[in-house]
Amino acid sequence: MSSRYWELTVAVSPDASEGLTNFVWELGALGVVEEENAAGRARLRAFFPEAADSDAIARSIDLYLGALESLGFARAGGPAVADVADTDWADAWRAHFAPLPIGRRFLVAPPWETPPPANGRLVLTLEPGRAFGTGQHATTAGCLELLETIVERVRPTRAIDLGTGSGILAIAAARLGVPDVLAIDSDPDAVASATANVERNGLGAHVTCEGADAAALDAEPAPLVLANLLAAAHRALAPCYARLVAAGGALVAGGCLDAEADDVTAALAAYGFRRVEARSIEGWTTLAYEHAPLRDRA
Repeated sequence: MSSRYWELTVAVSPDASEGLTNFVWELGALGVVEEENAAGRARLRAFFPEAADSDAIARSIDLYLGALESLGFARAGGPAVADVADTDWADAWRAHFAPLPIGRRFLVAPPWETPPPANGRLVLTLEPGRAFGTGQHATTAGCLELLETIVERVRPTRAIDLGTGSGILAIAAARLGVPDVLAIDSDPDAVASATANVERNGLGAHVTCEGADAAALDAEPAPLVLANLLAAAHRALAPCYARLVAAGGALVAGGCLDAEADDVTAALAAYGFRRVEARSIEGWTTLAYEHAPLRDRA
């Protein structure tokens, strides 16, 4: 007799998906998948063991969605619960994470289906887990696309990845030839996930993963800084970016909704960052900046 699991399904708006994904992980989900249908409507599928209290978790999700609605986030629907068998949820989880080409250079693949390099693409092997970043989300894809163009143009010798999550951006930078990458995250689970993924890709000599808060990071300025965070975090971290991005260096800032991009650019401009490129995917904008410090700033 197979093990039993149950699935929670809830419609979700793009601007609330990341927060809701983190919330269901905290509630004990074994796997989380975000799907989008042909009409552009997104839903979240979270899988839980049979012993988990489905009624209590569904109520928690409903309260969370209500709190988001009170803050102005659109509510697309309520949670639904259904039983599934072990093979059903495992197949759904694995089918969602098939090899995915991104940009001109990358192929993101899970460890159970890692193809050989083909057509000049660099394979990034990522174990989907609790840490954000498998290439499936538009913010990660946008960062990867801008990363490849910047590395080709600038050839940085060092990079810092702030809020590394799964480690995907740090791994991608190393795959592109950046010899020294520091990947940090304040979440111990993310640091563990990133470390495992770095080793899985054979890049332990080039990528160092550490637990640290971006705002308090004490590191030498780097010619490339990657930050796939949220718009509010970019505005708050602007003075830290000014300290961590070397003069003339590049900053890649992901995680902004299209409507937030100009506000983020204005906040960073006050610290000497000039916007040089932007990439919009599915309502999310990734921004690339050049750091030209304001030397006469008080």
